[in-house]
Amino acid sequence: MQRPPATRGLHHVALHAVDFNACRRFYVDLLGMRVEWQPDPDNLYLTSGSDNLALHRASGAIEGPQHLDHIGFILARPADVDAWFEYLRLHDVSMRSEPRTHRDGARSFYCQDPDGNTVQMIYHPPLSNGGEPGEGGNK
Repeated sequence: MQRPPATRGLHHVALHAVDFNACRRFYVDLLGMRVEWQPDPDNLYLTSGSDNLALHRASGAIEGPQHLDHIGFILARPADVDAWFEYLRLHDVSMRSEPRTHRDGARSFYCQDPDGNTVQMIYHPPLSNGGEPGEGGNK
């Protein structure tokens, strides 16, 4: 059997949120995502225009086999990485790293949302520049 047609990319992530309200504030108030839909008080769907992040209120401590390393937000320019780093640091967001430029020209840093999920803010040339060929590779 042949592989089906290519996917349209990864544009949806769903997270269980122990501190649901703090996570909402982080993604909406700090990162600027918009509420797309909130079907009930325990589920929230956010977007920045071309993506979808679902927050589902956790009923307690998170346990299970899933091991999320991080989620990433694409930025338009390398300078935006530094601006976001300063902005989030000034809002007492826990930082995991300083901004750095990767060997392929990408630039990023890592921080944590209120539930401890690692979030990468990244300028990644193939995505930041509209997917133009020859504009970089993997980080």
